Amino acid sequence: MRKSKIILEICVDSVESAIAAQRGGADRIELCSALLVGGLSPDSALYHNVRRHTNLPVRVLLRPRAGDFCYTGYEFDILCDEVRLFRELGADAVVIGCLTPDGQIDMERMEKLCDLAGGMDITFHRAFDMVRNADEALEQIKRLGISTVLTSGLSADVEKGKDTIRSLIESAGDKVMIMPGAGVTEKNIGRLAEELPTGAFHMSAKTLIDGSMKYRNPDVSMGNGDISEFTLWRADEEKIRMARRALDKKG
Repeated sequence: MRKSKIILEICVDSVESAIAAQRGGADRIELCSALLVGGLSPDSALYHNVRRHTNLPVRVLLRPRAGDFCYTGYEFDILCDEVRLFRELGADAVVIGCLTPDGQIDMERMEKLCDLAGGMDITFHRAFDMVRNADEALEQIKRLGISTVLTSGLSADVEKGKDTIRSLIESAGDKVMIMPGAGVTEKNIGRLAEELPTGAFHMSAKTLIDGSMKYRNPDVSMGNGDISEFTLWRADEEKIRMARRALDKKG
């Protein structure tokens, strides 16, 4: 069942973007670092500063590295420590997910993470989009007691995955919130809200801004050269405001 107000969640990796999310009318944020690689775990300093400058509920994405969601023992230990840390810091929820090599949800590891989360709310992140069988994975999530699944419908974006998302919403009933994300923008969110009867949408509202460096050494790159060190991604307050208005018309 759709709630009277559709939740707008904004994924952010900076204090500036968190402030933009609040000013634009977001209901909550998903906090991460390194959004350009799909999001990695934030550190406690970023968390504390976001809390200091905003009052939105904070869901913390926990992902120890970029790449797939089948973790080594060392990586899983880090993930466990991060769940403990952000539970102690008072995060409103954790956003987690572990898979097995054959594309199923790693129930043993997820059970441990859910236990470590205690009474925190839990979102199963887009690792869900890497599973072999969406219906089977959803039943596993129900058994784990996880409240929310972030998904693009096992596709590159929500537009391509709409049919799967719609099927998941029907199967989930009132047990799990299916939250569409990936390719959700201020331009399509109103239409998506008509087509997908869910209670929450996830977007980043990213925009490119020019960095503050005046001197720019053209011969040095800190990464692989595909992304300029002098260009920054930030959440756009006006895009968020437009998305909020579009959802308010549908709620």
